[in-house]
Amino acid sequence: SCFATRSKIIHNPYDAREFRASESNEERASDLIFLGRLVSEKGVDLLFETLAALRGRGLRPDLTIVGDGPELGSLQQRSASLELEGQVTFAGPQRGAELRALLRRHKILVVPSRYDEPFGVVALEGIACGCVVVGSQGGGLPEAIGPCGATFPNGDSAALAAKLESLLKSPNERRRLLEQAPPHLAKFHPATIAESYLAIFRSKLS
Repeated sequence: SCFATRSKIIHNPYDAREFRASESNEERASDLIFLGRLVSEKGVDLLFETLAALRGRGLRPDLTIVGDGPELGSLQQRSASLELEGQVTFAGPQRGAELRALLRRHKILVVPSRYDEPFGVVALEGIACGCVVVGSQGGGLPEAIGPCGATFPNGDSAALAAKLESLLKSPNERRRLLEQAPPHLAKFHPATIAESYLAIFRSKLS
């Protein structure tokens, strides 16, 4: 550590008022969703390679891309070159009720970042909306995903394909993972985070 004194990590909260699951127990109609800025380090091209590999195994999951960025055009071209047009939908940037509705329609949120994400509030938002999360294992994503999904080595499309195939074929496993969401999300609830800050302030004032 670069600090001479003991330090305490307090994570960023997710917006518990906005992101929450629907009360419906029906099977979700859509398979995979990505949410983020369309830049190379976010790994959308890796996700396209994974879809192509899954097609070779007889799986053709649909994928919704939510976001915008400088790589949009090249990603659209890459999708076409891999003949994924029938599976991939570019939904553009979404916010508010529209974003929440999209998350609630999908089974799995994929966060395939090529670099080490410092944390992953997007994973918490997906879990809160009832998505299992599959993300790269570098950086802070595994802590955000917790017991509510799976991780794979950064940049490893074969490992990502294996994780997605397993979860797509096993609704019971997806349900088991999401049963662990309430206690996991509670650690990142705004009230919990606020209390952590207050506890530090009280300890310094006492």
